Amino acid sequence: MERIGLRGTPETLLITLYAKAKESELPDSLLRDHFSRRAVEQIDYDFARLRIGRAEQVGIALRAKLFDDWVRDFLARHPACVVLQLGCGLDSRIFRIDPPSTVQWFEVDFPEVIALRERLYPARENCHLLASALTTPDWWRAIPTGRPVLVLSEGALPYVEADKVPWLLRALVAHFRQGELLLDGYSRLGIRLLQWNPMIRRTGAVLHWGIDEPQELEQQVPALQFVEAIAAYDREQIARLSLAMRLLYEITLAIPAMRRMGRLLRYRFATPS
Repeated sequence: MERIGLRGTPETLLITLYAKAKESELPDSLLRDHFSRRAVEQIDYDFARLRIGRAEQVGIALRAKLFDDWVRDFLARHPACVVLQLGCGLDSRIFRIDPPSTVQWFEVDFPEVIALRERLYPARENCHLLASALTTPDWWRAIPTGRPVLVLSEGALPYVEADKVPWLLRALVAHFRQGELLLDGYSRLGIRLLQWNPMIRRTGAVLHWGIDEPQELEQQVPALQFVEAIAAYDREQIARLSLAMRLLYEITLAIPAMRRMGRLLRYRFATPS
């Protein structure tokens, strides 16, 4: 068993890992993430202290499934691409999607997270692990250019200092020159509310970065072109929740400011050589 000593931002990976694992045990599971289930079984950690309920399990699994669908779409259009997952944690996306050998896949996270990942998941050909904080300069220079690239952040960027996010994205866009960016975009209200979420507070992590409208990121990173935004939930999945949670979601959907608190955003970029 792997004893876990993570605190702060790195510890939040256990929230998403456990939520995906527990959702995959449900008879009507959307994600069916057996890789996360096996990882949880190998970890010595009191997951009960995070108090991850069914609503969180379904919500996190749905977000992952929507990102998976976007990744599969990109791979279908660019079968010999580069995929870069920012703040990968213990996400098992590469195993769920099982990309062809023509795809070069890169995972980046804190050194202690990458070390844990290496112990829990098997090595995979064409999957490269980069042990670095996202704000450490030049870690991306280890990734080859010349191919279309898909940059993915599932829950990572909100934990980065607000002024460092545009800096990081400008650097990645300048390095890769052509590709797409996928991320979950929380409004500033959403970030404030998330900070009070008991799961987050128990880890000691601090959230920083949010944008109220997708076009804000176009202004901060001029090479980015906004493509689409989708809700991180749908009515079919809401129907799986308790009556109280269904009513809460209906109220959220009825209030524009609440409806915009959390969305999945897709951008494209192409810079002159």
